[in-house]
Amino acid sequence: MAQQEAQNGSSQVVFTAVKPQLLVEAPKASDAVQFNKAAFGAVETGRTTHPKRKADQELPHIISAQLQLAGCTLVVSDYCEDSALVKSDGAGIAFCLETEDVDAAITQAVTAGAIAEDEVTEATEGACDKLRVRKVKDPYGYVWLICTPTEKSCSEVEA
Repeated sequence: MAQQEAQNGSSQVVFTAVKPQLLVEAPKASDAVQFNKAAFGAVETGRTTHPKRKADQELPHIISAQLQLAGCTLVVSDYCEDSALVKSDGAGIAFCLETEDVDAAITQAVTAGAIAEDEVTEATEGACDKLRVRKVKDPYGYVWLICTPTEKSCSEVEA
């Protein structure tokens, strides 16, 4: 049984949340926060700025801005060379946002400054879900997949 639990990812450590953190080149975190509000309806719930500003900085350095988006917390931070945070090279991340109206969501994101990529396509996620999906890239290089289910999932079909 213990071996089974270990194989399934069970552990004595309990995680209470996952908070993706977007690192954007300083001083653009404030702009990224505004973009996420305008494009995706995010709500800013907190912000921590560096207590000491350098004389050449027009805006305070954002250590973290917490946003609520679709029931999750997303953290946006300014990245600079002397930052404690490490920006990964070669690793990628994409965010999937589910909505009822892909076209309206794409229009809203593009109006806020995103670039729409490709066309709306039908895709399969997992064994059962079929999705209408389109990608946008935000002004900071992050990819957002905007999608809506087009068919019921296996669990909904079986119910």
